[in-house]
Amino acid sequence: MINKTIRAHFPGLEQKVNNEPLIYFDHAATSQTPSAVLEALSDYYTHYKANIHRGIHQLAQRATDAYENSRKFIGQFIGAQDSSEIIFTSGTTQGINLIARGLVEPLLEAGDIILTSRLEHHSNLVPWQEVAKRTGAHLQYLDLDEATQVLDLEALKAMDKDQLKAVKAIAIQHVSNVLGVEQPIKALCQWAHQHDILVVVDGAQALPHMPVNVSDLGVDAYCFSGHKAYGPTGIGVCYLNKSLHTQTQPVNFGGEMIHYVGDFESNYKAPPWKFEAGTPPIAQAIALQAALEFIESVGYDSIHTHETALAQRLYKGLQAIDGIELYQSPTTISQGSHGIVCFNFRAIHPHDVATAYDMEGIAVRAGHHCAQVLMRQLDAAATLRASMGVYNTVEEVNRFVASTHRVKEFFDHVTL
Repeated sequence: MINKTIRAHFPGLEQKVNNEPLIYFDHAATSQTPSAVLEALSDYYTHYKANIHRGIHQLAQRATDAYENSRKFIGQFIGAQDSSEIIFTSGTTQGINLIARGLVEPLLEAGDIILTSRLEHHSNLVPWQEVAKRTGAHLQYLDLDEATQVLDLEALKAMDKDQLKAVKAIAIQHVSNVLGVEQPIKALCQWAHQHDILVVVDGAQALPHMPVNVSDLGVDAYCFSGHKAYGPTGIGVCYLNKSLHTQTQPVNFGGEMIHYVGDFESNYKAPPWKFEAGTPPIAQAIALQAALEFIESVGYDSIHTHETALAQRLYKGLQAIDGIELYQSPTTISQGSHGIVCFNFRAIHPHDVATAYDMEGIAVRAGHHCAQVLMRQLDAAATLRASMGVYNTVEEVNRFVASTHRVKEFFDHVTL
């Protein structure tokens, strides 16, 4: 288990909610922020706040260097071959929309197919629905193992040859934000590229919890957000393989991405700046490096071991309580659900339960988790989700289980 001193890096956790010590179990929605990230933000705003690339004065040069150094660091962190493959965005959503509109849509004709899964976050589903509407292409859902919800590669390989010719892209998450299921991205890419199919990956729930090497995975595009990886809000990264730079078109225009503006026509800078219109999230990009350096200092092996132990402990604790429905398979939990446990009280609405938890100082998520397609498959309008990060502790899990007993007892009494 990770040393408890890690928790001291997160000042936001040292507070009380409803006169109870805060337990923050909503990491999958947004992570808490370590002091190093707050200091990086403050340093920029205090000492060298300036716009980048355009100015020749010292502050502008310092800001530009810090911004571009962050791009270089992030590229190395995720195994990109070149820093130009790192595009700064406002988050995963913007990155996926860039790829959907700028890369995939121009390739599509009526009758073409985009493959996706029923586990997807709305941000990796709605953009593809819109692209399909505009082009006449079709969305088709991949087969998943019924028990584990992992992609069935053998079923994919057995696809009809004529249908296979129509598949132009696969849009899939690396890790589910509801079930914590990890998909076999590398094997999927190897198969897809044999058939000239693009693979676009939503990595928002993966990168905070596990090492990601985009070159080894073989992905064409990979998007993630800073705020789920101990970083600030308003910043994301879209990795785009360099071989696709020329054919990918920008979807936002103006500001920094401009090279020359004529009276009636303009042209654009080389990637990645071609895709970064307007003033970018400078401070956030710089602070994202600090967040990833924090992850690096802790180590992914330690993070995985710690989060897996917490999730297993919580799962077992909830499993022992009558009236609790758990939505993940024991296999998923045993292999590591990246700190996520998804459940419901069978006879109580999850929003009511989340309110009761809040009264005990516990932050959990209740709702459809931006995954309504999956909710229908689970036959649940909404669920509760406890999601943990590197700063959570065994003591917090124990307290959560004890609180669950009290919450159940309260509602059992109310419904008598």
